[in-house]
Amino acid sequence: MTNTSTLNTVERACADLLRNGQAVTFTAVAAHTGLGRTTLYRDPMIRAIIEENRHRAAASGTLTGLTDEIATLRAALDTLATSVRRHEEQLRKLTTRKS
Repeated sequence: MTNTSTLNTVERACADLLRNGQAVTFTAVAAHTGLGRTTLYRDPMIRAIIEENRHRAAASGTLTGLTDEIATLRAALDTLATSVRRHEEQLRKLTTRKS
């Protein structure tokens, strides 16, 4: 199992590469972190982080990527709104009981 420090290091490396306009590749992450490419490929958690950042970088500039991101954000907002409405209803019921 990968320790949290290593995962954070890989996530920071990916963020730095994206911020600097560089491609997120296993070679670039290895150079940035000092970890071996073999380690990056073999560890499923690290590999998932890198692949997610690669996908995010590839999709961020495309219309399809932006559309997908908007759809995801709308779904998350709807879920939160439903939860807030449910909590407000529970508060109303509790307040009514106290009166």
